Amino acid sequence: MTLENRIAELITPVVTDLGFELVRIRITGGQTKTLQIMAERPDHTMSAAECAQLSRALSPVLEEADPISGHYNLEVSSPGIDRPLVREKDFADWQGWPAKLELNQLVEGRKRFKGVLAGIDEGKVAFDIDGEDETALFPMEWIANAQLVLTDELIKKTMKADNDDRPNLSDQDDQQGDDAMETSQ
Repeated sequence: MTLENRIAELITPVVTDLGFELVRIRITGGQTKTLQIMAERPDHTMSAAECAQLSRALSPVLEEADPISGHYNLEVSSPGIDRPLVREKDFADWQGWPAKLELNQLVEGRKRFKGVLAGIDEGKVAFDIDGEDETALFPMEWIANAQLVLTDELIKKTMKADNDDRPNLSDQDDQQGDDAMETSQ
């Protein structure tokens, strides 16, 4: 089991109890590592205040378990507009939206593809590649990176979701800035 998977098992109950879904965990850096925890609400939204709320809830759990040796920074963020697609659910939820895929192996001489998400078919990502007539099916394990392509339509959809009603957080949780919160552990 990878360190990211162990951390996911540790923090998922806290993330879920607060009404969020865990999107991705990534550990980066050399001597001082960064633990990036990406989460969102089921409606694909997450404010800066909600990032701060989740960060405060996760900090004591991570401090007690101490899954990463040495000093590290905790970064809690939303997936953002041109979000990474990492879970099978992401590919299904964003069906019909333009995306970029990078595979971990060559398919017909290429690793990178641009097109439109066509959902999930028997556990494989269905993808309408730009300039191709047939829908390609890629096994999830072949996908090294995938993300939505930033378009005006995607920005409008995201802005509409950001303006919809959200759970009311206390004034101390209200922050200005982007949808990320960093703390040191």
